[in-house]
Amino acid sequence: MPEEAVKLGGKKESIFIDKVKEILPEGGNLNLCLTCGACASGCPATGLEGMDPRKFLRMAALGMDEEITSTPWVWMCTLCQRCIYVCPMQIDIPQLVYQARASWPRETRPKGIVGSCDMALRNDSCSAMGASPEDFQFVVEDVLEEYQEAQPEFAKMQAPIDKPGAHFFLNQNSREPVTEPDELVPLWKILHEVGADWTYGSKGWGGENYCMFLSDDEAWEHIVQTSAQKADELGCKVFLNTE
Repeated sequence: MPEEAVKLGGKKESIFIDKVKEILPEGGNLNLCLTCGACASGCPATGLEGMDPRKFLRMAALGMDEEITSTPWVWMCTLCQRCIYVCPMQIDIPQLVYQARASWPRETRPKGIVGSCDMALRNDSCSAMGASPEDFQFVVEDVLEEYQEAQPEFAKMQAPIDKPGAHFFLNQNSREPVTEPDELVPLWKILHEVGADWTYGSKGWGGENYCMFLSDDEAWEHIVQTSAQKADELGCKVFLNTE
């Protein structure tokens, strides 16, 4: 048995190895990956495009940068972090995937994600569907009035927007007010029944962040800051991410 662990990578330096090592938790060691397969066993993307987290990690460790930066599997990973949770070495494979996505030229990244990110940046609602703050307010008020009238037991139910001092600041999947407005109501009912003090923000109410999945740091930060600044402006104590 050798006294030292065999270090992977050989003569070929991988640009991804160093990036991942920088963010490994204390005790994590990419060279000591046990190839146990725990990461792959719980991954919803395992098997897609003939890839799984264990194989992807080994490709990085072996310096296979070209393969890492060309496999469409990186866009199928959900970044759910299950692999980190079960990994004995706490290796951050999602961060490796994120770095691989960022290496793709923007024009070659999935058009749906690019388009949704760009749409969310076009107004302060941060809606990937392009709904403006005014459109959102109109839909919320219209749906609320309809259910208050149709269901007397919820006649006092509220769906406030920009309520100062509310405890919870909620965001919202931006598809629902545009295409499925009735889907807004179940959450309102729950909040009403438990007596929660909550509000939407007219700005930053779009709950999904496609810019994060696109690996666009600057755009991702803008989306988050828009929501956080509105929550701070209203004096809310808890940011409740419905997504």
